[in-house]
Amino acid sequence: MKAHLSCFLVAGLLVLPVVPPAHAADPVLVVHGGAGVVRNALTPAEEAAARASLEQALRAGHARLIAGESALEAVTAAVRVLEDAPSFNAGKGAVFTHDGRNELDAALMDGATRRAGAVAGVQRVKNPVLLARAVMEKSPHVMMVGAGAEAFAKEHGIELVEPSYFRTEKRWQQLQKALREEASREAHADIETARYFGTVGAVALDAQGHLAAATSTGGMTNKRYGRVGDAPIIGAGTYADDRCAVSGTGWGEFYIRAVAAHEICARVKHAGQSIASAARGVVNDDIPRAGGDGGAIALGSDGSFALPFNTEGMYRGWIGSDGVPHVAIYATDAMQGDTLR
Repeated sequence: MKAHLSCFLVAGLLVLPVVPPAHAADPVLVVHGGAGVVRNALTPAEEAAARASLEQALRAGHARLIAGESALEAVTAAVRVLEDAPSFNAGKGAVFTHDGRNELDAALMDGATRRAGAVAGVQRVKNPVLLARAVMEKSPHVMMVGAGAEAFAKEHGIELVEPSYFRTEKRWQQLQKALREEASREAHADIETARYFGTVGAVALDAQGHLAAATSTGGMTNKRYGRVGDAPIIGAGTYADDRCAVSGTGWGEFYIRAVAAHEICARVKHAGQSIASAARGVVNDDIPRAGGDGGAIALGSDGSFALPFNTEGMYRGWIGSDGVPHVAIYATDAMQGDTLR
């Protein structure tokens, strides 16, 4: 029998019911550092640094889980580590817009309560995932953008940095290459400009059986006009409910059109598909059929998970109750628990 839950007002404030634990579970954390990885674009040192950061993120989130903390705490901790690592297109390693700026987006969602928070187009927030969480917990809103989001960050003690903090030489050179290719494309219509994208994310299952998801990104190299991708859009790049949690990475426009993260969870909930089947169906069938590419991580309340992608590589990893981190980058990498293609 399902318990009847209701909301009520106290002194003008909306009070949400306490959500009872779903069931006891073995904690699991899954992370990604973005799809679209190209093997020949990484030096051995860069590859080693990326693997080390993935392991660090897994250990940071796992420490929260084994301490009995919530899935929301775990995904926040893991994504914060990835935002601080210049290896990934989020936070410190964010790509540049056409105008030479870094514009950051992030979102997170608590599957147990369906609460969510998101930010987009911020340029001075060191860890956008922390601001997204503050939006969820300290405001009546779900999404804030640009200068307004940064004003909210300042009011609530979220760390702000100078825009120069986010600059890395590799990302700057990627922009210069994209600008050159754009100029060539304008002169020769048959030349396609390369896209540099990527995202970081985490999904977690805690000991109470609750799920959460978080995603953070610097967007797409050479983007214009304040473009926002799927990462901060609840249901597109980030989603969690009581059975399923998803964080996506890839060509955001196609994830938005497919409402990809929610679609994966809807197939689990309403069609009875497994996490692996639902995730592969959306990521490796629907999105490529529409013209996009990318990957995702998806985790079920039964502890099953999938990490499908359709590019040469995706930074990814997972950790279970034994505390052993498993990480991989390329499609050819063997990783226990990997469910590719």
